[in-house]
Amino acid sequence: MPPDSLVAPEIPDVEKIRNFCIIAHIDHGKSTLADRLIQQCGGVSDREFRDQLLDSMDIERERGITIKSNTITLPYKARDGETYQLNLIDTPGHVDFSHEVRRSLMSCEGALLLVDASQGVEAQTVANLYLALEFDLEIIPVINKIDLPAADIDRVREEIDADLGLDPFEAVLCSAKTGKGIEDVLEAIATRLPAPKGTSDAPTQALVFDAQYDVYRGAVMYLRIREGRLTKGDKVLLMHTGKRYEVEEVGHHGLQRVPRKSLEAGEVGYLIAGVKSVRDINIGDTITIADAPAEAPLPGYQEAKPVVFASLYPVSSDDYGDLIKALDKLVLNDAALTFEKDASAALGFGFRCGFLGLLHLEVVQERLEREYNLNLLLSAPTVRYRILLEDGEELMVDNPSLFPDPSTIKSTFEPYIKASVLIPERYIGAVMELCRDRRGENTNFSYLAVGRVELTSEMPLAEVLFDFYDRLKSITQGYGSFDYEMLDYRLNDLVKVDILVNGERVDALSQLVHSERARPRGLHYCEKLADTIPKQQFKIAIQGVIGGKIIARSTINAFRKDVTAKCYGGDITRKRKLLEKQKEGKKRMKMVGAVEIPQSAFIAVLKTDASK
Repeated sequence: MPPDSLVAPEIPDVEKIRNFCIIAHIDHGKSTLADRLIQQCGGVSDREFRDQLLDSMDIERERGITIKSNTITLPYKARDGETYQLNLIDTPGHVDFSHEVRRSLMSCEGALLLVDASQGVEAQTVANLYLALEFDLEIIPVINKIDLPAADIDRVREEIDADLGLDPFEAVLCSAKTGKGIEDVLEAIATRLPAPKGTSDAPTQALVFDAQYDVYRGAVMYLRIREGRLTKGDKVLLMHTGKRYEVEEVGHHGLQRVPRKSLEAGEVGYLIAGVKSVRDINIGDTITIADAPAEAPLPGYQEAKPVVFASLYPVSSDDYGDLIKALDKLVLNDAALTFEKDASAALGFGFRCGFLGLLHLEVVQERLEREYNLNLLLSAPTVRYRILLEDGEELMVDNPSLFPDPSTIKSTFEPYIKASVLIPERYIGAVMELCRDRRGENTNFSYLAVGRVELTSEMPLAEVLFDFYDRLKSITQGYGSFDYEMLDYRLNDLVKVDILVNGERVDALSQLVHSERARPRGLHYCEKLADTIPKQQFKIAIQGVIGGKIIARSTINAFRKDVTAKCYGGDITRKRKLLEKQKEGKKRMKMVGAVEIPQSAFIAVLKTDASK
């Protein structure tokens, strides 16, 4: 616990509240800086301290990334002797979780924009700055990792000036790892960021910016009080859903929840009101007092639009009910996830889910498996295509099973993105080759600083789904950074590739691809399945087909038993008779034998080779 002199008063002075978040590119030190700020403010004892304090999920610690925005309230005694209440919101850096950043920014008045002293300004740094400016936040540039041997502060200041348009000499220098300059960062937060607007006497308006499910308390809502106050016992109204509840508890976020008597205008905290059903809450909803409601709700969030789609199926059909409950709870904590019922002849009942990117997909699958003990199968990810039929009807198709008869299709369109890649100059040739291989168009590059190049290219979203980011990191030795924005739909030649195993179509492995990619992708699927499906007593053909045309094939040979081993000589017809009998047996078995496709086969086909 912090010393008594640092404990925030029960009813704070709104002028002494600072709501801010930390935004930056991946791996520029957001979580480490948050750790140092918490330590410096006495928010955690040395005994309780651990790295990545605000990263509460195991998956975040293992991957070393922030997935969920997290918040904590800290008291800070400034150099002028005043005690400030700092509400810190730590945000993710990866492009797949930009919706988390957007929601955090709506709850703040200012932001620390973190820049690595050795890497400089990168793609997501620029993207996050634009997001912060969109919400009219006060920006404090912070140059982190000044202790590194490769740190070049003068070059980074030039990039902050040229690329971000911020005053480079207002940047605060620090090393979150060693703790150097942390006091300067805190002082800049207290003196340079504005206090929140709003009064405690106005009609209550509180914005729900996040929520999580507690098995004992129900849904816990994270909120920012814009106007008015919330007190235990208040009867509250959720303005979008029209539901009414009684407040059981309000408080601040420490490392644990810290109950308070009330939350006042300008504060960030949590609210528990006995909400048992997760469907009763919308992220972005406005909470007000039921008897004296506000005139209008606060503007909510721009809904995140999924761009990658895949089907999730429980390995055991008995787990279907548990999967429904798990997805319901996860959507409360991850508003960008969408799902609807789906069914497969091969895999049974499941859900068609929408994600913001492939990393988002991986994280959701891993969270479902870890947090809810589910064993899941995943179909091949795809994007949403626009299809114009001969009769003038227009369809949006994200599931290969819904692809119409090719004879009825007039034209097909696929989504394009504008990819922005920041790289050291020496890798420009390899990265241009990678973009060209992924059907990139209008590729341009510009020099941001000495040795730093920004390369932009328009390419199909489907081409970056599988391993574009991994390939980029590989060919740039980890120095390349990637960001993208959606552009439009463009005409393409789309085909549906089906996979047949022993003559039977496996609908979970069907995929929609550009005609140029059909044979390589079909061959890749066939080879991967041939490697992972176990041998049977009969030969198994695995085929990739477009309509009735076979474009790829692999064969799994049968177990070989030497039926002639007991023949030590004699007439050759004896051996022939035994071999013919074995052949007939295998033929009969192939007609009735069922090929069971293991879970590992579905996972293996998603691991794309570098050449695909």
